[in-house]
Amino acid sequence: GNPNGFPTTLPKKHRSHSCIENPSEKGQAGNLWRQWKSNDHRIIAPALLLYDVTNVLRQYARHGLLTLPETQQALQAVTMLDIELFENPIIHQQALELANEFGLKATYDAHYLAALAQQTGAEFWTTDGRLTNAVGKALPWVHLCCMTAPATA
Repeated sequence: GNPNGFPTTLPKKHRSHSCIENPSEKGQAGNLWRQWKSNDHRIIAPALLLYDVTNVLRQYARHGLLTLPETQQALQAVTMLDIELFENPIIHQQALELANEFGLKATYDAHYLAALAQQTGAEFWTTDGRLTNAVGKALPWVHLCCMTAPATA
């Protein structure tokens, strides 16, 4: 079967919905994560995932949505997830081509598409509606996943 990756959705939250959901929690993403793990799917993401997640957490802290200890705990939780980080120099060329083909403003999203789809044959799940609208018809393995915003105290 095609492996699927919840982690590919994490960096998109600050761009589309400003949300992060712990895959062990309730909600669509949590249900998908548990389903993928119970079916022994490989969870993969490009190596830049941890840079993206770290940046998203920093933005949450900067805007007062999370404290520094909360961001540190969240980052530790992400690094403990069973995610195969994928790095292959060819994805950078493919990311440039995909960004150009679909008119994407930056190559970050295209790196996820290139790493996941073109290199591994995986499906791609994201909360970024703009991305799915831009590529979804041409790339049927791109799926929109709705997620919930973090609770603010």
